[in-house]
Amino acid sequence: MRYLLLILALLPVAAQAARPNIILVMADDQGWGETGYNQHPRLQTPNLDAMSQSGLRFDRFYAGAPVCSPTRAAVLTGRSCYRVGVPEHGYALRHQEITLPQVLSDAGYQTAHFGKWHLNGLRGPGAPILRGDKFHPGTFGFDHWLSVTNFFDRDPLLSRGGEFEDYRGDSSDVIMEQTLKHIKRQSASDQPFFTVIWYGTPHSPFKASAEDNAAFSDLDEPSMHHYGELVALDRSIGALRAGLRTLGIEKQTLFWYCSDNGGLPKITPPTTGGLRGNKGTIFEGGLRVPGIIEWPGTVTPRQTDYPASVMDMMPTILELAGADHPAPKRPRDGISLTPLFGGPSETVRRRPEPIFFRYKSAAAVVDGDWKLLTQDFKQDGFELYNLVDDVAESTNVAEQHPQRFQTLRLQLRNWLESTDASEAGKDYPEGRVAADHPQPMFWVDRPDYQPHLENWKDRWEYKTWLDRRRKTKR
Repeated sequence: MRYLLLILALLPVAAQAARPNIILVMADDQGWGETGYNQHPRLQTPNLDAMSQSGLRFDRFYAGAPVCSPTRAAVLTGRSCYRVGVPEHGYALRHQEITLPQVLSDAGYQTAHFGKWHLNGLRGPGAPILRGDKFHPGTFGFDHWLSVTNFFDRDPLLSRGGEFEDYRGDSSDVIMEQTLKHIKRQSASDQPFFTVIWYGTPHSPFKASAEDNAAFSDLDEPSMHHYGELVALDRSIGALRAGLRTLGIEKQTLFWYCSDNGGLPKITPPTTGGLRGNKGTIFEGGLRVPGIIEWPGTVTPRQTDYPASVMDMMPTILELAGADHPAPKRPRDGISLTPLFGGPSETVRRRPEPIFFRYKSAAAVVDGDWKLLTQDFKQDGFELYNLVDDVAESTNVAEQHPQRFQTLRLQLRNWLESTDASEAGKDYPEGRVAADHPQPMFWVDRPDYQPHLENWKDRWEYKTWLDRRRKTKR
């Protein structure tokens, strides 16, 4: 009996030791078509291709919205952007939300954020986040952060917990080198880690090295630099995968890759792989993004057309970490994807819940092969598409499938009402949004950034933008 009690006492420790490390990596504006494995005509991505061959590759993976900040909020909460107060880029995530790093930190994980943040209510090119910022990554559960407010490019100026650090080189190489140093330190500990890496690539302004641009020298300059940035991003993915193997922790680490929204327009060759629309639209080209989960020895390598989204990250990861959500009755928009890890199964052929989207006046619902969307849900102009037969969303089949059309339309209407309640703060114990929650603003207009403007006025990533801002304020 004494030995049985000893075994039972040790069980939580054993379970904790078995919990995986988690790494979430997200590109900034990489379209669904911008990988080698999705047959891009010019861009080669050997490291993402290798990851897709050794992991679970989603051919129908969705961002949380067709722009960046809303998707980032959805990653951290498992909830659609309108529920959490981030309907558009540059909005601050509410402190009333329960975030993934907060729950994992409470469960014993070391948490860290590297790169683009864009959840503190500040617009404009990425600037170092100030220590006194009330919405910096640490206020949402990250123990360590090396971050900027928004997109960042070559030779970035970053903030490590409020201390500025000036780097040289491609932003993807820089942020991955710093991440790997952190992971190396953390891997020597018995504590599992949760690390988020949010690139600033390939968001404009585009600026890649001559070496990374070499294969695209015949393209227009923006396209050349855009694709050059993706060459560097792919190289940094290779560095991360190699680093995990060198440390001997690849089999203890889940690595989840995606982009924050669909591809950009006006780039040649096109970014969306033949999908309709681009970033900012509710069509597949604005929502569908590359998505891969790699976990050697646990996730069976394969390709799937199972619909999944960034809203699924939180429930999936909490299940793997053995952590419960502190407010299980709070409306959520994702499901756990762990049943997919073992390979194809008849029991998981169909997603049990639809995926819903809302952006400005547009909205959509994806349910299996079907997608219902509207450009303005205040009107009644809904369209129905079969994404298997018509991935380009070229033929509205609402009249041919009236029952399915009405069912999805009702589901979407009901969901929109639910998000209205969430947006008003009805999900919180207070029943309202905190009175001190800020509205978006440009960091150049905030008083605490004024002392830094003189030092930054000639930096290439700020100069044109700052000059333009000064002219508009005259």
